[in-house]
This record gives sequence, structure tokens and C-alpha cells, in this order.
Amino acid sequence: MPTAVPLPSPLRAVLFDLDGTLCDSEDGIVSHLGRALATVGLPVPGRDALRACVGPPWHHGLDLIGVPIDRVPDVIAAYRATYDDEAPGLAPPFPGVAEALARLHDAGLAMAVATSKPQHLAVRIVSGGPLARYLPTVVGADPDAGRHTKADSVAGALAAARLDGPVVMVGDRHHDVDGARAHGLDTIGVRWGTAAPGELEAAGALAVVDSPTQLADLLLAVA
Repeated sequence: MPTAVPLPSPLRAVLFDLDGTLCDSEDGIVSHLGRALATVGLPVPGRDALRACVGPPWHHGLDLIGVPIDRVPDVIAAYRATYDDEAPGLAPPFPGVAEALARLHDAGLAMAVATSKPQHLAVRIVSGGPLARYLPTVVGADPDAGRHTKADSVAGALAAARLDGPVVMVGDRHHDVDGARAHGLDTIGVRWGTAAPGELEAAGALAVVDSPTQLADLLLAVA
């Protein structure tokens, strides 16, 4: 358990990433991404390479596995053709997450989701599952609304939820840390997602926790 973490106090609100933080969506994303690459005739790398795509916006993730920029739209279209209809069933909450959110909710903390997942999918996943009662505001990527990056989603969530007072971000990848920092927010990293060892620490996460229980304990200590 991290000790002496300089979190803002009293903490008033928490923003959460979705994939790899609240929801265990790795297997579904990796499977459908591999299928999409094969469909458009591109090489399918191993699982470790594919899982690195979980979390960041697609243009970042696909670049990591060597997809040529002119083929990115083809891969995304093939992926969406199979993944989108199944998405809500492919993203169950991690064990302990619902209980942690319940504790934060009972303590009076406001909560919202800021994700790089497309807005329509993020809303379907959260609203149809057990986390909906704790997360009334879900903001994802939406090019029509000008949201392309993680920082854009963070800005949208802060505005939509009308969060004020001290706010922290919780996420599993360096993109979460970077997106929060763009708005002056600190990030608590979680180890149960897809980050490589040391990724969150190198990005400047304020602390990194090993379980949802530890996360709730840390946040409630300053609420």
C-alpha cells in the first residue's frame, strides 16, 4: 500500500479510465483486433503486442504494432464490424471494483468515466452493467464533438459532471497520466490493467495500487 501519498485533501471527485481500470476488456479487444488484422490482410502479432493496444486511442495503439497509417481506417472498420455488438458482454468489471466504487460513493465522492473508448460503446458498457449507479457521467472519444485524445475525454468529463474541488484520475496506462496532467490532475495508477512494468511510475503516476481495495483505502484517506 502506498504511504505518504500527497493527494489533494479533502478529495471531492474521481475520474476513472474504463478499459483495464474498471473493466476487464482485454480478452475481447485482443481477440477482435487480431481478427480485424487478419480480415484486412495484415500480419497478426502475438498477444503481448496486441494487448499493448488496449487503452490508448486507436491511432496510437495501431502504430505500436506497425499498422501503416493509410490502413488504420480499414483495421478500425473491420474491428468495429465484429466488436461493437458484443462489447457490453466483453467488459465485465474487475473483481472488487464495484465494492470499491460503493465505498467511494457512500463517502460522498463524485465519480465519472473519462475513456478513449468511443462514446457510444462506453455508455453502453457502463449503463448496462453493475457500475452504472456509481458512474452517472461517461465521456469517451467522439470526433464529432472534438474529442480525439485522452486529454479531450478528461476535459469533457470534468465539464459534463461539473466536477469542482480537488479531482484525481485513476487509470492503468501512461495515456491516462498524460491526459490528466494536461488538466493539472494527478493520477493514481492501477496494476491490474495492461501497463508494462514501470510504465505508470515512469509516466509520473502519483501512486500505483495493487487492488481495488487499496485504491479505495488510499482515496478515502483524504476524502
